[in-house]
Amino acid sequence: MKTIGNLIWLVLVGWLLALQYFVVGVILCITIIGIPFGVQCFKLAGFVLWPYGWTLERRADADGLSTFGNVLWFVLAGLWIAITQVLAGIAFCITIIGIPLGLASFKLAGVALAPFGRERVPTDRPLPAV
Repeated sequence: MKTIGNLIWLVLVGWLLALQYFVVGVILCITIIGIPFGVQCFKLAGFVLWPYGWTLERRADADGLSTFGNVLWFVLAGLWIAITQVLAGIAFCITIIGIPLGLASFKLAGVALAPFGRERVPTDRPLPAV
């Protein structure tokens, strides 16, 4: 089911949102200071192409530098990309059949706001032992 959802997502909006991340990443990589943010854009472009079956979890080694990166990211690119994701989610949720795609878009909007200090993990991964 994840594969079908990913294929539908890719055809309808995934390629466009990934292109957005790619273009923003190239623009951010023009300056030396923007390179870490551009690299993050390229990572998120891959995530947005195939979102079903994956999630982002906070890394254990995330520190204050990640928080600082997220603040700068929010101003430079995160807010604008998240707005695009929310608008796509609203457009999908207009129809009943598009609601799952809209929910995925809303999930990706949250990811776009603060991606530093997170890692991409499969959703069917077994839970860690306590």
